[in-house]
Amino acid sequence: MGKKKVLTVLSEHGYWGEELLGPLECLEAAGHELEMMTPKGRRPRALPVSMDPGFVDPPLGMPVTSAETATKVRALDESSRLASCRNLSAWFPERPYFSAPHFLRALEAYNENLAQARRDLEAFDALLLVGGSGPIVDMVNNQRLHDVILAFYQADKPICAICYGVACLAFARDLNERKSILWGRHVTGHTVEYDYHDGTGFLGSDLNMGPPPYTLEYILRDTVGPEGAYHGNFGKKTSVIVDYPFITARSNQCSYEAGAALVAVLDKGLRRKGW
Repeated sequence: MGKKKVLTVLSEHGYWGEELLGPLECLEAAGHELEMMTPKGRRPRALPVSMDPGFVDPPLGMPVTSAETATKVRALDESSRLASCRNLSAWFPERPYFSAPHFLRALEAYNENLAQARRDLEAFDALLLVGGSGPIVDMVNNQRLHDVILAFYQADKPICAICYGVACLAFARDLNERKSILWGRHVTGHTVEYDYHDGTGFLGSDLNMGPPPYTLEYILRDTVGPEGAYHGNFGKKTSVIVDYPFITARSNQCSYEAGAALVAVLDKGLRRKGW
């Protein structure tokens, strides 16, 4: 089917290791290529608990990382693969404040720079948004990343999001229409049953937010509207939904399944899965 190039977005405040490892291994085994990007071009790091096979996930009451996965994640995290990432903030422009001096000129410049950045995306065949707690800080409400997501969506190219990477999709909206691109879609994401009561933390900070600052399930249920559906699939080990161009995955246990689904979308034309 030919090599495809996947733009892969990682948080600088901690990604969940397996949520990169699973899609990466699936995509590379199929002959595809990943290019990494972070919000400010800094090297991303895996969350320490995602490299600890002894860590017991509180909502599940069991370890969620095997010894083999932990070893692979640590090797990947320390490798040169992540040493140099695209800098989103240097690539895509920031939309000006409406109160900015000479707003009209600033808006014109923003739109011109955005058009050029979008042309650069033509080199990529798909977008991958890796989860973990970090995206809550620097990906979910990142306007530049929203513009990237909208560009892939409007070009009808696959967008795969895992765990809290899915939240980015809920907030990526055209400024004029302000309607969710997930409206009427079938999606999955973190269920209430899998949310932490305490311990939501981020690399580069000793902040413990306690529970996540928002309940992703409720956001997704409202976002898809009456013609769409949220599928939590609580009680099933994995939950991956394909409603083209979106591939959404609930959590780290779904990482390899999500990667396989993205490969099937790219190579076999998969358009629907999981409902």
